[in-house]
Amino acid sequence: MKLTRKESTRRRHGRIRRKVSGTPERPRLAVFRSRQHIYAQLIDDTSHSTLVAASTLDPELRAGLSSGANCDASSQVGKLIAQRAMEKGITQVVFDRGGNLFHGRVKALADAAREGGLDF
Repeated sequence: MKLTRKESTRRRHGRIRRKVSGTPERPRLAVFRSRQHIYAQLIDDTSHSTLVAASTLDPELRAGLSSGANCDASSQVGKLIAQRAMEKGITQVVFDRGGNLFHGRVKALADAAREGGLDF
């Protein structure tokens, strides 16, 4: 039986989540990639709370983007999440690629977040 793309992504995400967990000192940088947008959150899994969030739907990004589904938009979200994390005093995170392969938009977001000062 062949798995669909969504099922494969869910299985990969389950394997990742078994090993990756966010703490208040080192939250989890969770990435969700849809067809039209990309979302990033810093999550503290011990208190089940989102500390910082950014996406291509944010008003400050949306006006300047031609599309929310390209590498340029993803790098903008990466810079924004890093900036918001720095304002809250967060420098170290663990990266959760959400079951997606680490290339394209997910890699662009990760690289931009690293350039913005996040350490992972």
